Amino acid sequence: MIEQITFFMKTLILSALAIASVSHSNAQDSTQTAVAPADGNTSPFAVSAYVESYYLQEFHKSDNHTMPGFIYNHNRTGEVNLNLAFLKGSYSGDRVRANLALAAGTYMNANYAAEPGVLKNVFEANAGIKISKNHNLWLDAGIMPSHIGFESAIGKDNWALTRSLVAENTPYFETGLKLGYTTENAKWYLAATYLNGWQRIQRVDGNTTPAFGTQVTYKPNAAVTLNYSTFIGSDKPDSTRQMRYYHNIYGVFQFSDKWGLTAGFDIGSEQKAKGSSAYNTVYVPVTILRFSPSPKINIAARGEYYHDKNGVIIATGTDNGFQTFGTSLNFDYQITPQVMWRIEARNLSSRDAIFNDKGADLSKNKTYLTTALTFALN
Repeated sequence: MIEQITFFMKTLILSALAIASVSHSNAQDSTQTAVAPADGNTSPFAVSAYVESYYLQEFHKSDNHTMPGFIYNHNRTGEVNLNLAFLKGSYSGDRVRANLALAAGTYMNANYAAEPGVLKNVFEANAGIKISKNHNLWLDAGIMPSHIGFESAIGKDNWALTRSLVAENTPYFETGLKLGYTTENAKWYLAATYLNGWQRIQRVDGNTTPAFGTQVTYKPNAAVTLNYSTFIGSDKPDSTRQMRYYHNIYGVFQFSDKWGLTAGFDIGSEQKAKGSSAYNTVYVPVTILRFSPSPKINIAARGEYYHDKNGVIIATGTDNGFQTFGTSLNFDYQITPQVMWRIEARNLSSRDAIFNDKGADLSKNKTYLTTALTFALN
């Protein structure tokens, strides 16, 4: 089985690189891969690929090559590595749709560590059916992108190269059922989910507690997106069940062709013990400002703060828990429609010494420099 998975991963990466070579030689302005049949209608089938390689250098190097446990993307230091590569097939019909994507990379290693066997390489696998003839109402089931947050696992779609602390510590994917409705004018999107847990494909052993989520997105115009998402559930066995209630709020504002702002605030609470009426709280504000001096260049600055004193999501074992400020400055250059080069400087500063340093020493802050090259065929 291991040999088969290894062969598949090699084939996946080589196939993506081959696609990149063909795409570059054709110098196309579009990355659309859906092929039009002879009658001129667009095929419901589409194939897409994504590859993101990176190099991350930490200042004041530690003795290992692993980022702190609360970082799940670009989490290897001092080496060229692959964050995420996937090959995806999609079907989109009038009443039926489906997606299947298989992936490899350090992102998959970190985020799917709890999943068994070949499920560790399933980036996305879902199918949906439109359950109303007259309304845009869909029921989807399977492994899907998370309904929480404004950042995704696909780096090129995010304003910053690395993910924000709140994105890294909320689900990137979820498994279950989703009922979603989009209004006729496309200004409102409403969804309700039934989930296997907090970023889980398989339930935690001993857990029979259902998890639920909701999402409301409002787009009054093309320049503004407002979103409110929730999660209710437990990620522990029933014997030690602690209910978690999480709220994700953000807005994306495009002031002009050159300036954009994303602002978010997350707050969550979890029972201190099973049956307890007392709760521990986590809250996270984050802001990203982006400047685009030209269609090929983007510059983004991010400020964030993560407060989790009692280890609801990030446990440190220190007196003050995880109370960390973060800043970053990012530069993107779109080399071709398919290829982007990125570089980012980032600093994380915590109230307690939680970052690995030389030997057994710990430090209160770390500075990183990350560069990445992304290829996308959509």
